[in-house]
Formats: sequence, structure tokens, C-alpha cells
Amino acid sequence: MKMQREHVVPLSTQVVALFKEVGELTGGGRFVFPSVRTKLRPMSENTLNAALRRMGYSNDDMTSHGFRSTASTLLNESGKWSVDAIERALAHGDADTVRAAYHRGAHWQERVLMAQWWSDYLDRLRVGGQVIPLDRAG
Repeated sequence: MKMQREHVVPLSTQVVALFKEVGELTGGGRFVFPSVRTKLRPMSENTLNAALRRMGYSNDDMTSHGFRSTASTLLNESGKWSVDAIERALAHGDADTVRAAYHRGAHWQERVLMAQWWSDYLDRLRVGGQVIPLDRAG
């Protein structure tokens, strides 16, 4: 983890199911996504970026870190979650050093709800989302 700080993440029901499925494929080692070079290390961000390039995405189109930006944007724009909960979910500290010295809340309960909402949201996108027909004026 960056900054060598523990980061605990709530898991949605969909993610728990996926981890069980992936564990059956990978043999249930220490890492869900181990490095191709050694099982003692996790897969690198560069591996994910290389996969995106093979799928045809350029660096200008998408990077693996860009998924975090997308999540942050959509979670913030939903209007459902506090900025603090979103920032904690992304393992961000507080930019205001005085506030950071005093505010150490994890916003755990809100992050649990947010994680489930996010998985449900992605499921809706996968099946096409909700299309709302618009009547033509005139």
C-alpha cells in the first residue's frame, strides 16, 4: 500500500462472489492477482496498463489508475456520499494538514453502503442501464 499505511476496504456481495470464483482459478494464494513473475508479489499496475494497450486503449484514453478517477467522479456526482467517505475509500488523506491532524474517521458505515451501491451501479451499466424515452416537443 502506498505510504505504507493499512487500507481496509468493505466488499460488496458481488465482489465477495468474484473473489471466491477467482480463488478457485488461482489456487487461493496470498494475492488475488499475483505477479506473473512470482506469487510472492501482487500484479503490478503496469500489467493492467499493458492489458489496456492490448485492448486498443492508448495512454490518452485510459490507464489503470484512471479507473480510480472515474469512480471518484461518479461517486461525487451521484450526490449520495460525503466527500470524506469517497476520499477514504480511495485511501486519500486530507490535504488540509491541520484537519488531517484531527480528523481520523474511516467513515466505515457509509463506505460499506457506498461499496454495495457502486457494485449495483456497475451491474446496471453492464445490462444497459435505464433508458428514459424523451417525447419530441412540437
